[in-house]
Amino acid sequence: MHFTAEDLRQAAQLVYTQMAPTPQYAWPQLAERTGCEVWVKHENHTATGAFKLRGAITFMDWLTRTHPDCPGICTATRGNHGQGQARAAVAAGLTAKVYVPRGNSIEKNEAMRAFGAELIEFGDDFDESRAEAIRVAEAEGLFLVPPFHEELVRGVATYAFELLTAVPDLDAIYVPIGCGSGICGTILARDALGLSTKVVGVVSENAQTAKLSVEAGEQIETDSAKTFADGMAVRMPVQDALDIYGPGAERIITVSDDEVAEAIRIYYRDIHNLAEGAGAAPLAGLMQERAQMRGKKVGVILCGGNIDTDWFLTVMSGGVPQA
Repeated sequence: MHFTAEDLRQAAQLVYTQMAPTPQYAWPQLAERTGCEVWVKHENHTATGAFKLRGAITFMDWLTRTHPDCPGICTATRGNHGQGQARAAVAAGLTAKVYVPRGNSIEKNEAMRAFGAELIEFGDDFDESRAEAIRVAEAEGLFLVPPFHEELVRGVATYAFELLTAVPDLDAIYVPIGCGSGICGTILARDALGLSTKVVGVVSENAQTAKLSVEAGEQIETDSAKTFADGMAVRMPVQDALDIYGPGAERIITVSDDEVAEAIRIYYRDIHNLAEGAGAAPLAGLMQERAQMRGKKVGVILCGGNIDTDWFLTVMSGGVPQA
């Protein structure tokens, strides 16, 4: 997969027909904590509260042009992907059947329904939901929206294109890894702009499939992915994504749920922004590596702010939600 700067400019113009660019701010409060200049890319400010909307817009544009008779879509999600896909599908006049695991975020489920999704709970984790979505899409003649696809990544990459166009001299960017569209979009945008910014992937210590797979040079499935940072709760990496972030990322680090919870508290107390678990993971990673980042200029992707109220209250009272 490869994008030119012009590819991403065109993708951005398409994205902007449905949402505005998100801001990137250098927050002095975070600089005091980390000892480096910290630029936050605020993907929590999109129309669905997460970066996934960008990819949904470009994917749905491609789908309606290339499959004009498609009656609807089917997909699996932990929430943010499903919100974006439902919103884009309904806007295009399509139905949207969305599978989530049992016990999924109550408020993300409500948001997906509000955006027009027919929501079905199935399985104990994302990977089981995804298998059922694949089966149902084939059985019912719906278009299966995968978690990773070139048109999804092209849209998602526009957030990194915005950030790196605005701040081209970043030394590093910390990005969370779930199925991989965010980190791959960041790597591809960096390469399209010819920059030397290092991309650091962040995974939960309880969901290390991406890190283990990069280290092994092949897909490594984990037995579980129990983390309240649900956007990173994946047991098996996507091979096409692994092929990009394996060689393209500088390194992949792990963060604990305790560190993620503390990063959520820091975001709220310091800059009064909500971050969900995966959204806070990049800051948690930077906090862990702040000694080696001292004096540098660093970006962190606040990829989403869709955290359930109960979990947020637990975090802000000093606890860690149990997934």
